[in-house]
Amino acid sequence: MAKRIAYLGPAGTFTEEAALFYDPQAELFPFPGVSAVAAAVDKGMADEGVVAIENSLEGSVTETLDLLIHESKLVIRRELVLPVDHCFLVKPGATAQEVKVIFSHPQALAQCRRFIERCFPKAEAVAALSTAAAVMEMMAYPAGAAAIATRRAAILYGAEILAHGIQDHSANVTRFVVLAPNDHPATGYDKTSLCFSLLEDRPGALCEVLQEFAQRQINLAKIESRPSKESLGKYIFLVDLEGHRQDPAVAEVLARLQISVGQFKVLGSYPRYVENN
Repeated sequence: MAKRIAYLGPAGTFTEEAALFYDPQAELFPFPGVSAVAAAVDKGMADEGVVAIENSLEGSVTETLDLLIHESKLVIRRELVLPVDHCFLVKPGATAQEVKVIFSHPQALAQCRRFIERCFPKAEAVAALSTAAAVMEMMAYPAGAAAIATRRAAILYGAEILAHGIQDHSANVTRFVVLAPNDHPATGYDKTSLCFSLLEDRPGALCEVLQEFAQRQINLAKIESRPSKESLGKYIFLVDLEGHRQDPAVAEVLARLQISVGQFKVLGSYPRYVENN
C-alpha cells in the first residue's frame, strides 16, 4: 500500500518536489499551510508530512520551528536537501514590460530580491500562500502579473517561463523535513534535533549547557534561538547535533539536560543528509 504524504500545496510547490523526491510512489495530499500538514498527520489523514525548515539564503522557516517547539507532538523522521531553481512566470504571450505585480511565497520573493529590484523596480511584490498558489493567482489576475515559482508549476497551470535561475545566489538549497509520529531508527550516521530553555538568565548559563556536548565530543551542527512566546527576552534554543538520541553519549547528555534546563524537547533523530558529488 502506498504511503500517504501530506505536503504544503497546491501541486507545483517546491515542497511537492521534495515529497516526490522522498517517495515517488507515495500518494500525495496537498494542504494550504504547515500547521495543516501537521494536523493531517496528527489526525491520521496522512502517514507523514513534508515541510520546509531551512533555506541557505533566508535561514530558518520560523513557522515550521514554532510548530515543532510549541504546537505538535510530531517529530522529524528524515531530512531532505534540494536545490531551488526559481522561475519567472507569466501568462502565455505576456511580456516582461507588462509586469506590474509579482506574486510568490514570501521566502521566494526574498530569495529573488536582487532580480526583482534590478529588473522590476516598480513592480509590486505580493505574498502568496505558496509558489504554486502564486501561479494560480497570477493566471487569474486581469493583466500585468507575474509569478515566481517552479518549472512544474508552469506546466501544471499553463504559464510561460520568461526566465529561470533568478534566485540571488546559484547555491540556493532548501532543507525539508519529514514529520511523523515517530523518528527514525539509528543508522550510525544520524542527526538529532532538540530545543531547550534556560532555567535562569545569568552569565555563563548557555555556556554550561553547551559544555555538556563538548565534554562528550558531540559536534553541534547548528544552534539558534526563537522567542519563547512567554515574555520579551525569553528564548528557546534549538540545536542540531551529530548522533542519534539512542547513542550512549547522546542519551547521556539528553538525560543530563532534562534535569538542568527549563523547557526541553527532542524534536527527532534521523539519518543525516549526504551530499552527492
